[in-house]
Amino acid sequence: MSTTTSPRKGARDRLVEAAERLFVDDGIRAVGVDRLCAEAGVSKRSLYTHFAGKDEVVVAMLEARAHDIGARLAGTGGSPREEVLAVFEANDALAVAGDYRGCPFVAAATELKDREHPAARTALAAKAALTRRFETLAREGGARDPEQLATALTLVFDGASAHAVVRGESTPVVRQTVELLLDAHGL
Repeated sequence: MSTTTSPRKGARDRLVEAAERLFVDDGIRAVGVDRLCAEAGVSKRSLYTHFAGKDEVVVAMLEARAHDIGARLAGTGGSPREEVLAVFEANDALAVAGDYRGCPFVAAATELKDREHPAARTALAAKAALTRRFETLAREGGARDPEQLATALTLVFDGASAHAVVRGESTPVVRQTVELLLDAHGL
């Protein structure tokens, strides 16, 4: 059984790591429990010791991604404008890395379609957290209509992510669009 997870990590962590690779690359519905366990190097019994089923693994994977992303968005120490731009620069860096698969939260919500699915709720909560972060920065920077700006920035972020997946590239138009929005709102 060949795995690409660290054998020193516990079964739960290995399952979450394997879930991220498999679900992002192949889709949530395309990956079964057997394949997930094989990739993680754990038995099905281990999976069911830590999770009630695959849906809980998906939730744990999305929560781990949300935590990691939230930590990166916590602040760069720059002005609110610089921090907003830093979010887009970080996404741009991922987009040009070569193996970018887009926003995992949009992918999960889109694939699952059922907004009440636990993983879809987790994905939607992560997207709402990004919008709240943008709104907080907009308020701190004295922007006109911080809520509208935050929503617009989230839409641009999701569009930039989709563009990077579809086209396999980033575009300077994203930064130009974000700067136009920030200027228009006085940030």
